[in-house]
Amino acid sequence: MAKEEIKQQKQMNIRVKDEDQFYSNEISINFNPNEIILDFKCITHIHDVGEHRSIFLRHKPIILNPFHAKSFLSMLNQAIKDYEVKFGEIKKPEALKKAEKIVKKEEKDKSENNIKEPIGSYFG
Repeated sequence: MAKEEIKQQKQMNIRVKDEDQFYSNEISINFNPNEIILDFKCITHIHDVGEHRSIFLRHKPIILNPFHAKSFLSMLNQAIKDYEVKFGEIKKPEALKKAEKIVKKEEKDKSENNIKEPIGSYFG
């Protein structure tokens, strides 16, 4: 490198602020013409004071422009392929399959008996 090029180089400091890790057990995806929003959620069923049933919801939306969202999709596909090569095929857990069957049966029973689900119910 010539001495003139070295003199023209500028130093840049980079500061990284790490956030707390976030466990997500649900995700929703929305979009508008300019953005694709990945809303990562952690939903926990809890009992408040007086044994009231509650749902505790934390979420972290990630907003991407469509080009970066498509790049993210490509990277995620590659990461999953690499994971499966190293550790084996990712399969749906048996407990989840069983839970889905239970929910389908309950939905069928409700529709046959004309039972309406109360607003605000949640199955995650």
